[in-house]
Amino acid sequence: MSKFALIFVLAKFLEPAEVALYGLLSATVFYVLMALGFDFYTYASREIIVTNRREWAGILRDQGMFYGITYTALLPLCLLLFWLGLLPWSLAVWFFPLLTLEHLAQEFNRLLVAISEPLWASVVMFVRSGAWAIAAALWMWLDTAQRSLEFVLAAWTLGVLAACLLGASRLRNLDSDSLKRKVNWQWIRQGIRIAFPFVLATLSLRALYTVDRYWLEALGGLEVLAAYVLFIGIANAIMSFLDAAVFSFAYPALIAAAGKGDRADFDRRMGRLARHTLSVTLGLSSAALVCAGPVIGWLDRPSYTEHFGLLYWTVLAAVLSSVSMIPHYGLYARRKDRPIILSHLASLPLFLVATFAFIPLLGHAAVPAAMTAAFLFLLLAKLAAFKRCGPLPANN
Repeated sequence: MSKFALIFVLAKFLEPAEVALYGLLSATVFYVLMALGFDFYTYASREIIVTNRREWAGILRDQGMFYGITYTALLPLCLLLFWLGLLPWSLAVWFFPLLTLEHLAQEFNRLLVAISEPLWASVVMFVRSGAWAIAAALWMWLDTAQRSLEFVLAAWTLGVLAACLLGASRLRNLDSDSLKRKVNWQWIRQGIRIAFPFVLATLSLRALYTVDRYWLEALGGLEVLAAYVLFIGIANAIMSFLDAAVFSFAYPALIAAAGKGDRADFDRRMGRLARHTLSVTLGLSSAALVCAGPVIGWLDRPSYTEHFGLLYWTVLAAVLSSVSMIPHYGLYARRKDRPIILSHLASLPLFLVATFAFIPLLGHAAVPAAMTAAFLFLLLAKLAAFKRCGPLPANN
């Protein structure tokens, strides 16, 4: 929720063009870090959950070796973002540190969830996404000299660095005996084979959160993009809260119940996940719609009030995305990866086609409308796939 507050502070004190650049940079960082991570965690996390904790240090070392390869291959290619003019060169000095630190912090968070440390994972998530945003917002509020995009990016960098150090400190006491064995390249190759379909699906899905900004800028310019960045920040607060308060606590136990074939426990946990997700989503989305009007009026920026209608599309898209995570985690826990992958792969072409189709009717609002259509498709596709799975087969 701290980024929810930060985006309002940015909208209040920064020019719309700076808010738009912040949105482009953050979307691009989070998209590229997905390629860096290669979705290898989908393989490594499940391996860690079912492996003796004395082997965890060796698994993490091997995972780190794989990331060394992806960094070597992909970081130089990121220079194309600046050479092609997608981002200004002035942001390059922030882009590469933020990309690296955000990826490491994300992996620490996922590892802590996998080893059943949800409280520490939430703390790391808060430091990574919340603490620095709160500090930056307060500082900008009190000190007019710090009301700049550079100050925000510096605070972001320090925040994710602190999250990395905190996550690493929690893992320092792992049994190091497994580090004596050689790097398990066969395990890494197997992980690549398993993760490859996931990374294609993830990049397809995450492209929605990146292409939308560049496309909206092309359709409406930086001022419309600034409004969209503000509204998508409000909507994304819903998913951020669910990640920290619901999903990180629910899915390790859900995977364990499915792995043991405990049908009663699995069904009970799925029901709890559904109830918590629906109640939190309904509450936060309602609060966003009720409170946004007065707050945006307080910003006193015509760029935001003129395009207020975009908010309804972004909140609706966030609601559908949040609810789709219920069958998503059910499928993931039961290792039904194929429908997840296929639905994610289909979401990007659906978004592109829907945007082109909606432009004559909605203008620049076609972009968030197409996002809504894509997330509705994901919800229905995953729900249908989960229903087709039937009851969890019980172990005798």
